Amino acid sequence: MEPTGQKGLERALSQKAIQMGNSTPCKTWVLGFFCGVCITYLFLVAVAPLRTTEVGLVYSRTAGAVSQNSSFWTSGISRSGIYSSITEKVDISEDHSVGLEPSDEERVMMLYNAWALLNGDDGHQFAGADVPDAPHFENCSLNAQMYKQFDSHGENGSYLPWTLWRGLLGMELLHPSSSKDPEKTHYHHEAKFGDAYPPWVVGSDEDNFPLTRLVQRDIWVRQHPKNCNDPNLRFLLADWERLPGFGIGAQLAGMSGLLAIAINEKRILVTDYYNRADHGGCQGSSRSHWSCYFFAETSTECQKRAFSLMKSQEAWQKGIITVKDNYTSKEIWAGKVPRAWGRPWNYLQPTTEVDGSLLRSHRKMDRRWWRAQAIRYLMRFKSEYMCHLLNVARHKAFGLQAAKMVITSLSAAWPKVAINKSEAGMERLVWSIHNPWIPRPLLSMHVRMGDKACEMKVVGFEHYMQLADRIRKHFPDLNSIWLSTEMQEVIDKTRRYPSWTFYYTNVTRQEGNMTMATYEATLGRKTSTNYPLVNFVMATEADFFIGALGSTWCYLIDGMRNTAGKVMAGYLSVNRDRFW
Repeated sequence: MEPTGQKGLERALSQKAIQMGNSTPCKTWVLGFFCGVCITYLFLVAVAPLRTTEVGLVYSRTAGAVSQNSSFWTSGISRSGIYSSITEKVDISEDHSVGLEPSDEERVMMLYNAWALLNGDDGHQFAGADVPDAPHFENCSLNAQMYKQFDSHGENGSYLPWTLWRGLLGMELLHPSSSKDPEKTHYHHEAKFGDAYPPWVVGSDEDNFPLTRLVQRDIWVRQHPKNCNDPNLRFLLADWERLPGFGIGAQLAGMSGLLAIAINEKRILVTDYYNRADHGGCQGSSRSHWSCYFFAETSTECQKRAFSLMKSQEAWQKGIITVKDNYTSKEIWAGKVPRAWGRPWNYLQPTTEVDGSLLRSHRKMDRRWWRAQAIRYLMRFKSEYMCHLLNVARHKAFGLQAAKMVITSLSAAWPKVAINKSEAGMERLVWSIHNPWIPRPLLSMHVRMGDKACEMKVVGFEHYMQLADRIRKHFPDLNSIWLSTEMQEVIDKTRRYPSWTFYYTNVTRQEGNMTMATYEATLGRKTSTNYPLVNFVMATEADFFIGALGSTWCYLIDGMRNTAGKVMAGYLSVNRDRFW
C-alpha cells in the first residue's frame, strides 16, 4: 500500500532519490551525485537560509554577515524552482545501507524550507500533519477571522464584541450563537463588554500612556455606530496625503490630525485613497486603501454611507459631510487635541531619556499623547496581507533558530514518521493567543540620517551603539538588534560590533545624501511601503528601542510602544523633537 499523509513530507523531499534508489545499478551513481550535493549544500544552504521574493527582503544574522548583494533567493527564481532546489539539495534515500540518513543539520534545513513553503501561496505545500508548527508564525487566516469579529458589532448590533476572556476563548466559549447552553449564556452575560477593554491594548493602565484602554474603547465606539444610516451622523471623508515629500510617518501624523478633528466635531472619519497601497500586493477592495495593511478605521456600512453623502447637495449644504479641503493645514497638523478625556498628558510617566536626562515635560505633551492614541487605533489589527509580510520577515530573520529549537524536540525518525499534533483546548484556545516567537530580549534601533539633517540634529551610528551598550549593562542577556536605516554606511559599520547580532532588510540603501522621495522612488511603491511597515511593527514588538524623537517615524514608534504595554521599557533618544 502506498504511504498516506504520514509520509507526505518525506515523499516531497525525497522523490528523486527514491526513484533512483529503485534501480540497483544506479546506486553507485547516486553516491557520486550526493557528494556533489553535499558540496553545493555547504556553500549554498548551510551558510544562510533561503529568502523569499514576497517582499524583497533578506536579513543578516550576524554583524556584516550578509552584504547587500549576497542574498541567495533572487527575484529571478520562481517558487516552483525553489521547490525543486529543495528536493535536490536535501534528497534522502530509503536505502539505509548507504548511510544517507539525514543529519540534524539537514533536518533543520528541511524544516526551515518546509515552513517557507507552508507560508507561501503556491501549490507546493506539505501536508500540515507532517510539519511541526512554526513558533515564529502567526495563523494569519485565523487571526483575520478573530479580528473581524472583534471589530464588528454582535448580532443585530445588540452588543459590542469584546469580553473579559481573551482571544479564541471569548470567541468560542462566550459567543451566544456558539451554543444554546444556558450556562454559556450566563458566562457571556457575566463577561460581556461592559467591563471589557479593546483586545488590541496590552497591559494595565500603568503600562501604557494614561487612559489608553478607555480612549481606545471610546474611539472605536465613535467610529462604529450601530446604525450608519442614522440621519444625525456626520462624516469626514479624507484621502491620505500623497505629495512626493510625504513619507509614511508624515501620512500617519496627518491622519492623526484628521481623526482629532473628527472627534472634536463629532464626526466619523472615513479614509479613502491610500497611494502606498496602490500596487499589486494589495488585492480586491483593499487595493489603494489602508485596509490592505491594517483594519479600516470604520465599518464598511459607514464607508458606503459617507460615499453616498458625497453625491448629496443637501448633505454638503448642511455640513453633514466634509472633506480634507474644508480644513487648513494648521488645523490638520497643529490643531486642537481632543479634550473629551480631560488632560491625561499631564500625567505621562517620564520614561524617555534625551542627552542623559529623563524628559519630564515639554511644550507638545498633548500632541505626543494624542498621536500615540490615534496611531494605536489606526493600527489596531493587522490585515491578513500584513500578517503574511511579518511571517516572511520573521522566518528570514529567525527561522533557522526556530528550526533548531523545534528539531531538538522531535523524534529522530522525523520526517519519515509523522508528528502527532494536539488539537486540545489548551493548544487551540489558550496557547494560540501568544505572540509569535522572536529571540528575546530584542533591541530595535532606527538610525535616521540623510536628508533629515535639515530638520534635526543627526548623530553617528557610534552614538546609537553607545546607548545599546548602556542597555546591555543592565540587561546582560541582550545581544540582538533589529536595525532599520536608509543609509548603507550604517549597515557597513555593523561589522565593527561582532558581539552583537544584527537583523536588517536587504534592500538598496542610500549612498550619500538624497531626498527620501527620490530614495523611495528607486525602490518602487510596493517595496518602499512593505519593508518600512514590517520594520515599524517589529520595532513596536521589540523589548527595547533606541531612536531619534526628531524623526516622525521614531516619534510614532514611540507612541505605538507606549500604547502597547511598554512604557516601562523606556526610550533612549539621541535627540528631541524640534517643536518641543
